[in-house]
Amino acid sequence: MITDIRTLRIRARNQFAEMALTPCDNAKAGAVIPLLNEALASEIMCVQRYKRHYSLASEISSQSVAELFQHADEEQTHADHIAHRIIELGGEPNLSPAGSLGASGFEYVEGQSVTDMITEDLIAERIAIDSYQQIITSLGNDDPTTKRLLEDILANEEEHAQDLTSLLNRPLASAPGAQGQKEDLTGRRGPKESRQDSIFK
Repeated sequence: MITDIRTLRIRARNQFAEMALTPCDNAKAGAVIPLLNEALASEIMCVQRYKRHYSLASEISSQSVAELFQHADEEQTHADHIAHRIIELGGEPNLSPAGSLGASGFEYVEGQSVTDMITEDLIAERIAIDSYQQIITSLGNDDPTTKRLLEDILANEEEHAQDLTSLLNRPLASAPGAQGQKEDLTGRRGPKESRQDSIFK
């Protein structure tokens, strides 16, 4: 049975101080906030890594790769939404660089070639996907607002992973000497190496 509007209006006035929280959120907020802060830390790390890779890829004229590393903007949006949700739940988002490094589930591996950078980004995306799937499962039906937010972020992370996988399996056409050759950040070309071997061996 759908509650009538008058009852909803009275309930909203009585509960206006609870901000975005619904009754089902209150019971889970204490458990959800630490999980969201971990996710926030991981997103901040992703932003920093993508920005570094974007800058380095641009310097060696790998335009297709540099454009892909603009995923940093989307990761920043994820971080902003997660931080906002933490505040809605009555928590405090941990935006400290030191706190992000400690709470993040990622290793900050910089990579010495374009292939290395894409590989590290893909590994990080897969960790994020697994992490979000587990958080979503743990929420069940207790916090539908947070669950929807994380489901949207998860879908975007899966798109990132697919983009990176596709990139690893095709030549970097705009990079100097990219046909089957590994390129380091100085522009030197190393011995031939299979892109698939670089991550799937």
